[in-house]
Amino acid sequence: MGAAALESGFSAGTKFLKKLVRFVRGADTLTVAEKVYSIAAFLAIVTTFLLVMSVQSVRLQTTYRHLHATSADAAVGVGRINALIYAVVMESRGIYMSADRAAMKQFADGLVRRNRELAEAVKSMERTVGDDDAELFSSFRQRIQQFIDFRQELVRRGVGISPAAAREWGDNDANRTLRSKLNSDLEALERIYEQRAREADELADSHRYAAAYLFALGLVALMLAALNVVVMRNSVIGALADITQATDRIAQGDVKSEVPHLRRHDEIGRLARAVQNFRDAVARIFELEELELGTAQARDAAMTERDKFNDKYQAKKWQLSAAINNMPQGLIMLDGKANVVAMNANYRRIYNLPETIQTGSSLEEILQHRVESGLFSGDVTKYVAAVLDRIAKRQPTSYEIALNDGRIIKIYERPMDGGGWVSVQEDVTEQRHRERILERMERFLATIIENVAEGIIAKDARNLRYVFVNKAAEKMIGMSRGEIIGKTARELFSVEAAELIERRDQQLLAQRQQLEPIIDTIDNPVRGRRVICARRIQVGGAGEESHMFVTMVEDRTERPAAAA
Repeated sequence: MGAAALESGFSAGTKFLKKLVRFVRGADTLTVAEKVYSIAAFLAIVTTFLLVMSVQSVRLQTTYRHLHATSADAAVGVGRINALIYAVVMESRGIYMSADRAAMKQFADGLVRRNRELAEAVKSMERTVGDDDAELFSSFRQRIQQFIDFRQELVRRGVGISPAAAREWGDNDANRTLRSKLNSDLEALERIYEQRAREADELADSHRYAAAYLFALGLVALMLAALNVVVMRNSVIGALADITQATDRIAQGDVKSEVPHLRRHDEIGRLARAVQNFRDAVARIFELEELELGTAQARDAAMTERDKFNDKYQAKKWQLSAAINNMPQGLIMLDGKANVVAMNANYRRIYNLPETIQTGSSLEEILQHRVESGLFSGDVTKYVAAVLDRIAKRQPTSYEIALNDGRIIKIYERPMDGGGWVSVQEDVTEQRHRERILERMERFLATIIENVAEGIIAKDARNLRYVFVNKAAEKMIGMSRGEIIGKTARELFSVEAAELIERRDQQLLAQRQQLEPIIDTIDNPVRGRRVICARRIQVGGAGEESHMFVTMVEDRTERPAAAA
């Protein structure tokens, strides 16, 4: 059974390799599933290699950091120990050369301190000991201890007995031999740590190679992913879109359209051939239906369609006519030669047109009648030429004209499909009259506000920024309105004055209006401390753009002095 399974797997693999060879030669015989699975398998292999190389890179990097750190720390430790040995020797010479105990005391204290530092340096260096220097460091540590004990005995003899006893203790071959061995140990340790640094550098080189391998594998993975996208787009997504479009065309009755991707040997090719079979079946159904239709049925159908079309045409015509005649504005439609296609009753009313002017009349006839009735005083020929020019250029425009009887007409002109022109005209006389009255009232109110003795200040309730001040308010504040408008109280006054103003704003927001005068003392940054009397109201409500605080201010600073 196992042999049969092995033989089946070998046969499948051989078949896939043959397909792959044909695919490379240009004969696309791989199925979509085989393409996607192949790319996924290669991507999985590359990802596995990438994972293995990543683990190896992390391991190399950790080893490199450890070697580099221990070699550097050990080199620093060797240098410090060497310096401390030299310092101890120098303190020992001071003891040798001292004539009495008092002069020797400072050298003895320094030697004891250096001995402690030397012992601590050797102990801290134990952290960097590895397999390569463990044996040598063990003997080196023993010699250092002998060196420290020897110097301790030197201090004891010099301080406890005499400088001569110290010199006698230090002048011997054992001391010199110990120094020589310590120097040899230090040199040997330095060589070991140099070798350790070289090994760290070699590991760093290996890590660079590993990084290059990782980059290459990542690039291969990226290429495989891009290849997968390309294969999916070209072999699946694009092909399915083409076949979907072909199916839509067939569903709409286009049975002669070509079905793409028929020569493919994969699933897309089988789907394309199935769609082609569907197209052929639909074409045969259409042929049978055409054969079954008789001449009488075709004539009856044509007459029915004609009647339906006429009914729809008449309904649309009446609907259009009703819509045009019920417009509140006047409307006229012209063709490309400025002849009337349609006009409504309001257009006739605006220009008092007689019933003789109907559809088919020219724009020139309308203008001639307006000249006769006194509603047009321009050059008819030039006006018609200008309209024809706008029709030709298809330029929409809007403008106003003033009739001789005082009415003002607003005109909107737009091009129509087919080269025609439509003009909508509205009598805006009453609207313009109201606008002029409103403008006069606004100027009148502005004049009053600007010239009253009280200061009037308006503030946007949403952000508490000043939006208006009159001349009296400018004088009271001591700033121009250009310096005030758009700013808040905190930008114009002191902190104390600004907090008072904001507190009054919150009170106004709570009670809607403050018609009773409120007297406050304000620190004015320009005019100094001022006594003001204010009445305040709200305009509009919360959330509205017109929500404002209006304050009427009177400066009463000078009033007590005047009364006195």
